[in-house]
Amino acid sequence: MRKLRCLLLVTCFLPVFIAVAQQNDSLVIDAIIKEANNGGILQKMAHELMDGIGPRLVGSPKMQQAHDWAKSTYANWGIEARNEKWGEWRGWERGISHIDMIHPWVKSLEGTQLAWSPGTKGKPVTAGLIIIPDLKDSMAFREWLPQVKGKFVMISMLQPTGRPDYNWEEFGTKESFEKMKKERTALTEAWRKRLNKTGLKPKELALELEKAGAAGIIGSYWSSGFGVNKIFSAHTKSIPTVDIALEDYGLLYRLVESGRNPRVSIQADSKETGIVPTYNTVAEMKSTVNPGEYVMLSAHFDSWDGATGATDNGTGTLVMMEAMRILKKVYPNPKRTILAGHWGSEEQGLNGSRAFVEDHPEIVNNMQAVFNQDNGTGRVVNIGGAGFLHSYDYIGRWLSKVPSDFKKGLETKFPGSPAGGGSDNASFVAAGVPAFSLSSNSWLYGSYTWHTNRDTYDKIVFDDLQNNAVLTAILVYMACEDQAKTSREKIILPVNSRTGEPGKWPEHRKPTRKGGVD
Repeated sequence: MRKLRCLLLVTCFLPVFIAVAQQNDSLVIDAIIKEANNGGILQKMAHELMDGIGPRLVGSPKMQQAHDWAKSTYANWGIEARNEKWGEWRGWERGISHIDMIHPWVKSLEGTQLAWSPGTKGKPVTAGLIIIPDLKDSMAFREWLPQVKGKFVMISMLQPTGRPDYNWEEFGTKESFEKMKKERTALTEAWRKRLNKTGLKPKELALELEKAGAAGIIGSYWSSGFGVNKIFSAHTKSIPTVDIALEDYGLLYRLVESGRNPRVSIQADSKETGIVPTYNTVAEMKSTVNPGEYVMLSAHFDSWDGATGATDNGTGTLVMMEAMRILKKVYPNPKRTILAGHWGSEEQGLNGSRAFVEDHPEIVNNMQAVFNQDNGTGRVVNIGGAGFLHSYDYIGRWLSKVPSDFKKGLETKFPGSPAGGGSDNASFVAAGVPAFSLSSNSWLYGSYTWHTNRDTYDKIVFDDLQNNAVLTAILVYMACEDQAKTSREKIILPVNSRTGEPGKWPEHRKPTRKGGVD
């Protein structure tokens, strides 16, 4: 009889409990939106991080400055944060650089010294230029190699156009557009074969040119947009490596081809700073209810340093920090511990997040969910289930509480497939953690801001960031409040069409704990 009475009481009061819970959800979600609208500081943080600190290359003083800024900012909000050392990296600090053509006429060239490129020891290096020729084979390349001594070597192809395809499509004739594309395809293939005939991979080629006495290496990695180049790292050990804008590189290339013997002066004042410690910044709102269970916000903190890393991944960083600030205001006593991970050295192989997964099994094994953002400034338009069989059950439940205005255009794909390594969510997925990418609308991210010299504050769309901060905060709140733990059951992956072997879940890869020293 007592059991029956208890059952009846539960049955009677269950609708009340549900109604109260739903009312509480609505109150908290309304408060999240209100705080984002009234107290948002996205522009202020973006200015401090992108304009004030600047690019965040792993191993650079700016990266350390950014970690300290994030820790201090969290402290001002009453949120505990720490910088966790996970490894070491080759330290390097960019200085002032000048790239100038001094013959046959004078022109300052638009270009960038690549990361970790050697400097010119406080004085300019002036030399003529030479283009890698189309030779028969690697033996012919070896015979030609002494000709690079004392010259800047041009290692990139001459682009047939500096106009992106969308510009051709809008204004060009169909015939001229098709003609250009065929020409570009042929030139690209011919250049690929030209470099292959050297018998060397890009890094090996740079070192051989250096060994042969080249004055420096000049490339141009056009990113298929007006005025935009990809900026990565140098392979040389003692001579400078620079990337020059398409327009100026084309000028130099044509002058060399026509026999006008252009000369260039390069001064690059970078300096080595030894082996330096590398960190992740981890912020924490500890639960008093379930302190040993976790929900995590995730975004990599480092960037390449051709610009200021605004959309890769300043925007992801800002979204996660703003979501934490909002939650601290309106949800200060979460039912699960909330963490924000700001990872170092994502750009060199997800090293910071892989190290965290390796170093914190107690957290990884008790993780409810991870939400990662890392592909630009646009509204979140896609969330997938990352290959977790029952992901729809819980993500669908959490998303149902998000007001429609904050999920306009949002598409979902369940159960989806596991991330293999594109961003830091993959580090957690490999460990079996339900970790989900909040994938953004493009805004021509791949061409104009991803790893480019134009990834700057002015490319940020703050309305979209505010939307994403609200969406993220609600998802985190719902994941904390959910009484059920998320299922980690995985889908059976399809057979690999190339190998015929059954698909395999991504495996954990060890981080590089001492980088840039090879």
